Amino acid sequence: RLKYVVVTSVTRDDLPDGGASHFAATIAALRRHLPAVKIEVLIPDFQGDFQALTQVIAARPEVINHNVEVAPALFPHLRPQGNYRTSLAILNRIGREGSSVSKSGFMVGCGESMDDIWRLLDDLAAVGCRSVTIGQYLQPTVKHWPVHRYYRPEEFAALREAALSLGFAHVEAGPLVRSSYHAGAGTA
Repeated sequence: RLKYVVVTSVTRDDLPDGGASHFAATIAALRRHLPAVKIEVLIPDFQGDFQALTQVIAARPEVINHNVEVAPALFPHLRPQGNYRTSLAILNRIGREGSSVSKSGFMVGCGESMDDIWRLLDDLAAVGCRSVTIGQYLQPTVKHWPVHRYYRPEEFAALREAALSLGFAHVEAGPLVRSSYHAGAGTA
């Protein structure tokens, strides 16, 4: 009785295609066994390998999600293995090729400024990202990056409205929102 499935994985940088063929095979298997199910995949950046990304796009899930995670100013500190421009290029390609909805998500409370958030939303909108999730960063252990600020629910509501005004088709924003929060709500 599944209606919507989110497929994710740990990053598979040890594989030549970053795991793209596994995503494509999983989508194909779901289509064979559950033809009515809608599918969302949460993918890594495939280290900028656009041939790998093309495999996922060609499998035609309803939604392809690639999270930018944090504002660009914080990438060197919180995502040193990532590249903000590569993430935007991936989202741009998802929006240009195929029929999948392009989705991304990020956390606030890590030390970003409001200008950082607006820039991030502008950048996501500019590359054709259609759906976005915005959640509160919570420090998992004392060894992780500290929370710099807790956003209030009304601030998340304002972020949601701002994102919608930029043309996003679907926005989830709140303290407990994560990338799969209400997944499928924006695909109906």
